[in-house]
Amino acid sequence: MASEKPILYGYFRSSCSWRVRIALALKGIAYDQVPVNLLKDGGQQLSAEFKAVNPMQQVPALKIDGITLSQSLAIIHYLEDTRPNPRLLPQDPKKRAQVRMISDHIASGIQPLQNLSVLKQMGERKTEWAQKCIASGFQALEQVLQQTAGRYCVGDEVSMADLCLVPQVANAERFSVDLGPYPTITRINKALLELEAFKVSHPSRQPDTPAELRA
Repeated sequence: MASEKPILYGYFRSSCSWRVRIALALKGIAYDQVPVNLLKDGGQQLSAEFKAVNPMQQVPALKIDGITLSQSLAIIHYLEDTRPNPRLLPQDPKKRAQVRMISDHIASGIQPLQNLSVLKQMGERKTEWAQKCIASGFQALEQVLQQTAGRYCVGDEVSMADLCLVPQVANAERFSVDLGPYPTITRINKALLELEAFKVSHPSRQPDTPAELRA
């Protein structure tokens, strides 16, 4: 393993960055943060400097072991492959598939539809659009979780699915989505937010969190 400390390029409020921060915290990996403000200077992710780090011009990006990775789930898979404890993917193939299914449902089916670049295109309709995307995604997710959940998304062990769930619920709350119809999602989210790794990685506790949003 390279001895250099990993560097996470992220944004306090980015749900994809938050997923990776939770994984790093759970696995006890010390790292440095380089904040990339998605709103300031017309979006710092669009700078030539950051494009050299991640050509997709998105956060997060993680420099680790001499490589730079983008895409939160790819980063989490790499951490899982190289630092397997505690594990974030169950050993049982069926449970593992369920974890990946839930993670993909959130990371591909909900989050991109209401991320910053899409909302910019929606103009005045952005809140209504975000609420619609999240609510339809949560209706499906609630049904799935009723089949798979124990204490957490899949059984009683924290998995990659949980790392996707918590930031997505925070997004839902930010856009004032009524969570009443999703008791399973709400219950799991509450249990996860009691865990230290989810607390330290929370958007209210990051180096780039604005003073008025700090915990």
